[in-house]
Order: sequence, then structure tokens, then C-alpha cells
Amino acid sequence: MQSIINNSNVSINSGLYFSRPLNEKILLVQVLVGIFLYVNFLMIFTFLKKEVFREDTRYILFAQTLFNDSLLMLLTDLAVVWSYYSYPIPMIPCCILCTLMNWLNDCTPLTLVAMCLERYVAICMPLRHADISNSRNRKIGLLIIWTISSITSFVSLFGFLAVNPSNILLSYVVCSVEVMLTFTWQAQLRAILLQLYFICMFVIIVFTYIKIMMAARAASSDNKKSTYKSLRTVLLHACQLFLCLVQFLTPYIEMAVMQIDFMLFINVRYSNFIVFVIAPRCLSPLIYGIRDEKFFLVLKDHALFGLPKIISGAFHVNHDRSPQMLYT
Repeated sequence: MQSIINNSNVSINSGLYFSRPLNEKILLVQVLVGIFLYVNFLMIFTFLKKEVFREDTRYILFAQTLFNDSLLMLLTDLAVVWSYYSYPIPMIPCCILCTLMNWLNDCTPLTLVAMCLERYVAICMPLRHADISNSRNRKIGLLIIWTISSITSFVSLFGFLAVNPSNILLSYVVCSVEVMLTFTWQAQLRAILLQLYFICMFVIIVFTYIKIMMAARAASSDNKKSTYKSLRTVLLHACQLFLCLVQFLTPYIEMAVMQIDFMLFINVRYSNFIVFVIAPRCLSPLIYGIRDEKFFLVLKDHALFGLPKIISGAFHVNHDRSPQMLYT
């Protein structure tokens, strides 16, 4: 309880420290978030418009990462702005916000692991891929992802409610994830769960990479290109997963820094938000939106409002008419 009060007081008093450079940093973050959300919403629209994407497990998982990352980005950006400008909100909405952010944050790396497993099945078990990636198994897989990713967030929520008096829910705080970690054992329990997540996901990523690499070496010349492309995709997912997992450690680093110097805490939180929240989630559009030729062609058409088709159609019309004009 006392740590929550101290955290709130420090954040409220921090308004004296805000300066023009900090406001410029916030503005830069809003520009980056705006670009990120525009690209993601454009890709979600592309996914929804094409039935062939909606029936492919690979693209369904990709769409989930887009939806999940977009919502997480909106909520995290809102929390960052509130924190920087010391805007207190009621405790109940703060608990809901933090629980939802933790849930979405844990969901992204699990979805990445599922995408690597999907590539493993497609490359190493091509004859069984259609049977395994059916509609029923997709629904079960998505349910498992959302269930497992909810564990740490609800453990943190129930732990917070169990150790604090009920009247704390009537208070106002400057909302951040640290508000719900009132005792050291709560942070340690969350760290243990996240470490278990990390070990399991790391083992799965390494397993899929090795298996796909073995398949790539044994593949015929016709299949080598697609197999090596899947191998690079898994490697990019591993990099993305590493950045997401490092983000799990940032709250503990920020809490330690805040006890030393508040302006240093502000700068560390800003850097963490750019490097470990925005950057990893920009890789999904790069991996699938640009590298995937089939998706990129449809995306380009929607991004340019169908202009390529209009120009192409006009060119063909003029080309068809030109021979007739020669004989008039």
C-alpha cells in the first residue's frame, strides 16, 4: 500500500521536471505510434477483404498479431502519456488497464511461437499440413494461446487484490504496471512465470529452426527457395521474440532506476518503449506484409486506393483502341 502511495506521489511531483525535450519525445512517440497503427489497420483491412487469407492458418495468426499489437500499442501509449503528464485515474480502471496490457503483452510472443510451429508443420510435414491446420484445430490453438497468455496477468491481478485492503480500489493513482506490484514476492512470482515462458518458447523456436534447417538441406532444388524463406522467417520471429521477452524485464529495471533518479527513469522508460514495445511490433508488417508476395500485392493495391488497377485498366483500354485509330 505504501509503495503505491509513494509511486503516485513521485509521479505527481514529477510534473515539475517536464521540459520541452520531453514534450518533443512524447510528440515523436505519437508520430511513430500513428504510423504503426496506420500500417497495421491497413493490413487488417487487407486480411479481412480476401477470403483466401481468412482461411489460411498462417495469415490468421498474422492477423492476430496485428490486432493484438495494435490494441496493446493504443493502451500502452495511453498509459505512457498519463504517466509522463502525471494524470491520476481511479484504481479500478487502472487495474483493468494493467491486466489487459499484461495479457496482450504475453499473447504476442506465444502467437509468434505458434507461427513458427505452423511453418515447421508446413515444411517438415507437408502431407499432414492441411489436416493439422483445419478450422477446428485453429480455434483450439487460438484458445490455448489466449488462455496461457492470461495466466500471469490474472495472477498479478488476484495477488494485488488479495494483499491490499478493499478501500484501495477507491483511490486515484498515476497508472503504470508497477502499481500492481506492491510487494517483492509479487514481482518475483511474475518473474518466475515469465522465465518459464521464456524457456519453453526458446526451446520450441530452436527446435523448429533446426528441423526446418535440416529439411532445407535435404530439399530438392525446386523446394529449396521456399524452405530457406521459411527458415529466414523463423529466424526473424526469433529476433522479434527476443525483443518481446527482453521487454518482460524492463519493469524491474525501471523500478530500480526510479529509486535512484526520476529523470533517468523517464529516459529509460522512453527508450524501453521505443526499443522493446514499438520496434518488435514493427517486424510483423516487415515479415509478412512486405516479404510475402501474395499479401504484399493486395496490400499495395489497398494502400494506393486501387490506383494500380485503374492505371492498368486504362492502359489496356487505350492499347486496344489504338489499332482501330490507325484505320480511321
